[in-house]
Amino acid sequence: MGTIALEGLEFFSYHGFYDEEQKIGNKYSVDIIVTADFSEAARRDRLSATVNYEDLYRITTGVMKQPARLLEHIAHQIIQEIRAKYSDLQAVEVSVSKFNPPIGGVCHRAKITLKE
Repeated sequence: MGTIALEGLEFFSYHGFYDEEQKIGNKYSVDIIVTADFSEAARRDRLSATVNYEDLYRITTGVMKQPARLLEHIAHQIIQEIRAKYSDLQAVEVSVSKFNPPIGGVCHRAKITLKE
């Protein structure tokens, strides 16, 4: 088993519980970790035997373009789409961070993590 990770993918998107957040937008960060058996890719040196980073990025970009209320929903959608493309993965973990969340005080970012 092994993991592939994309860390610190950054997007400006229109998510948030409050309508105002969906109008003005905010900066978000996404981290993805996929776990699978990559032994064939390691032996054969073939992209077709592993997970293509570009696919992970493309999937994430598509989800981030669709407004959502909750970070949990965003992570769930990314996981579902990754699993649809790569059904043999043992686990997919996605963290979504919102920079400067509107909580009434100083907070660099709010972050959620889902693993399925």
